[in-house]
Amino acid sequence: MPSSAPRRPKQPKKQEPISYDINIPYVDVDKQSKISTKYPQYLPSWDPIWFDPLQPFEYEDPALRVRNKSKPNLLPPTAKVSHIQPSLGTIVENVQLSDLSAAGRDELALLISERKVVAFPDQDLIDAGPDAQESFMRHFGKPNYQPVSGSMTDHPAFHIIHRDGNRDEITRFLQQRTTTTLWHQDVSYEIQPPGYVMLGLLQGPEVGGDTVFAATDLAYKRLSPAVTAFLDGLKVTHSSAKMIGHARMTGGLVRKDPVDTVHPLIRVHPVTGEKCMFLNGEFITRIDGLKDSETKWVLDFLMNHLVTGHDFQVRVRWQPRTIVMFDNRSTIHSAIVDYLDDDYGAKARHIFRLIALGEKPIPVYEDEDEDEDEEFE
Repeated sequence: MPSSAPRRPKQPKKQEPISYDINIPYVDVDKQSKISTKYPQYLPSWDPIWFDPLQPFEYEDPALRVRNKSKPNLLPPTAKVSHIQPSLGTIVENVQLSDLSAAGRDELALLISERKVVAFPDQDLIDAGPDAQESFMRHFGKPNYQPVSGSMTDHPAFHIIHRDGNRDEITRFLQQRTTTTLWHQDVSYEIQPPGYVMLGLLQGPEVGGDTVFAATDLAYKRLSPAVTAFLDGLKVTHSSAKMIGHARMTGGLVRKDPVDTVHPLIRVHPVTGEKCMFLNGEFITRIDGLKDSETKWVLDFLMNHLVTGHDFQVRVRWQPRTIVMFDNRSTIHSAIVDYLDDDYGAKARHIFRLIALGEKPIPVYEDEDEDEDEEFE
């Protein structure tokens, strides 16, 4: 008599994947959020829109048009300017962004290039609506359309950051990770990544939910000449494949195919002329000419240098109706998810992001092959 077949081992219950970024919703918000939010128009939506790959475009940084460095069109005598940290981060009060002329916006670009992070409390632009906000940002560059996560119906350039409750999701996230911080430079995988970025606070906790920035040009200057000489010539691949793969795995909407782009690890800022590390802990997949273990060693060292360098970091504390604009070329940043409680998970935090795409990153050394191709053409 044949023996009975062995029993099939019991399959473990499939676990729901943890969020890629705990700040970003990938599924529809619940009805309670729609009732409690002050800005229901800005709740995330998932419209089935498809975007083709970004094509190269000419870009002129508006800061390069400024002739009067005192910025009279941006900073009248009534403006109150205070610095958060000596080398970066500025708060500007008594100035309404919605009132700025074209010359004032050019001067704003220069101020952001110089100070890297500029906060404007109590802005009526927050209540002016998405059309006004998009129009304002178009002065600084071409809009970006987010490949995953929530956006706004009829306004796909908006990237919506919304947390409210979500206790189970946050618990699952922290079972796998030791911190909620996710240091990155926005949309670094595009062929022409963002220059200027706007964040607008719609709703937030009374305390917590700050955003921390590190200056990548100042961090570069702290390295030894031997190390910077090695880094100056490196090229790295930035990819959106991991982010898009995660969205598909969690059943989220995808609006773009994955993008892989080679950028210089060290880029030259077109306004300040400073060398800046162009680094992203989430999107970089390889460094040309290095083996996998060597790539990991370089990236781990540089990320640790940036994350622990509190003397070239600034922490922005949000206030109601605050708009923060920052230079994505010379900073790396992370939200701070510390606004949690034991009963309800995350307290409400609702922010929109608008991006102005800029120039193709300028390498320290021009590529000789590209120069030859241009001469041939």
